[in-house]
Parts: sequence; structure tokens; C-alpha cells
Amino acid sequence: AAASIGAALEFVPLEQAQSGKDHVAVGVVELPKGVEIPDGQISAGAGDMAFRCVQKAVELVQAGRAQGIVTAPLNTGAPSSFMLLASETLSTLHVSTHVSLREAIDRVTPERIIATVEAGHAHLVALGMQAPRIAVAGLNPHCGEGGIFGDEDSRCIAPAVERLRERGFDVGGPISADTVFYRASKGEFDLVIAQYHDQGHIPVKLIAFDTTVNVSLGLPLQRTSVDHGTAFDIAWQGKADATNMGSAIAYARRLASGAKA
Repeated sequence: AAASIGAALEFVPLEQAQSGKDHVAVGVVELPKGVEIPDGQISAGAGDMAFRCVQKAVELVQAGRAQGIVTAPLNTGAPSSFMLLASETLSTLHVSTHVSLREAIDRVTPERIIATVEAGHAHLVALGMQAPRIAVAGLNPHCGEGGIFGDEDSRCIAPAVERLRERGFDVGGPISADTVFYRASKGEFDLVIAQYHDQGHIPVKLIAFDTTVNVSLGLPLQRTSVDHGTAFDIAWQGKADATNMGSAIAYARRLASGAKA
């Protein structure tokens, strides 16, 4: 990869790395014998190696050799625990992500909403925010319009918000999705709880596609990534824009240092 872009970098195995030296430490993960990975194509070998690399990174964190993990996009159908899309202008945390819209509606339960808010609140506090302001987006148009467009907002979302407020959380909702993201982008809220994948992804990517960071919450370690997919069509062609990866690394450093928001 370095050679393809003309980067004069020195690589050394992680075990030989020395603090303060001008080289790149690499945790080597061996490719199993007989396995070939074609460039820019989905393959079982590539998926296996991606898993092995993540496994190696987790082991380094568990051993105290690293404070967090930043991954490139992973081509997988598995959902993360809670997906936070964080940017300077707008941040959203999702009640559900990689499921069908029909299944996403079924996941809008008071218990899931409460757990999502708790995870988002804990994350913002860990970043140094004293009293995070959280808005919970409605599911249906106009939050159901009194039950005309569905009762999930009044039956599931509103009771969850009320229970959270009783516990001292600064949370409001349900707030109609056609206004809540705009209000958050203007500084009224620190975080918006989106009810499903596209409800949260579309506004964040529209506002800050190149700088939004994908953060996994609810894991026993810190993990960030980019907010886009694998882009097999431009793999190994020197066309990829690394701006988003830079943002993911910067956010991981922020988490590791406990810097204030």
C-alpha cells in the first residue's frame, strides 16, 4: 500500500517497535497457507483475514498494548451493539441499524430506547460532557399525529423518555424526525437518538460525510471506524480519500485521552 502511493515508510514488527522512533509498528497476522485474496473482490479469505486482524487488535487492547481500535470499513452483515455517528455538527445514535425496516419497527421498544440513551449518555460523559442534552426522534410522521399514523411513538417512545427523565437524564422526545436533526445541528441537542438506520445516517452524511466517525458503543473496548463502506470498485487504485479515516483516528485518540468535548 505504501509503495502504491510512493510513501517512504519503514515498517517493523510490533514486538520490535521502539518509542520515539520514526517507524510504523505493524502487528503481523499471517495469511493461512493456500489462501489467496483477490484485490477489490468479496472473498471468504478476505473475510477471514479481516476477522483475524480485528481479533489481533482486540488482543492488543486486552493486553494493555493499545487503548482503542480503529478499523477500515468491514464488509459484514452483523450489526454492532450501538452505532454512533459522530461529527462536529450533528451526532446520532441508533436504536437499530443493519436490519430491515420492518424489523427495525419491531425493535422500537421502551427497553431498547432506554438502553440506547444510557449508552449515548455514558459515552458523552466519558468525553467530558457534564450534562448531555439528548433528543429522541419519533418513528412515525409527526410522531404518529395522536395515533393517526401509528401508535409506537405514544406507546413505546414517550414512556421510555418519561422513565429516563424521572432518573435525571436531560432527554426529550419523541420529537418529529423532520425537525429534530435540524434543531440538533443548530446546537439545541448534543445527540439525537435515531430509531433506524437511514433515519440517522441520511442527515449526518448529508451534513458531514467526509468527517463523520462511526463509533461502537456498548463494547468492552473503544472502537471507531469510518462512516462509509468498503468501495471494492476502487480498491488498490490510489483513488480512496483518507479524510474520514483521519477523523476516525483522531476521535479514537480523543477517547483514549479522555479529552473534553
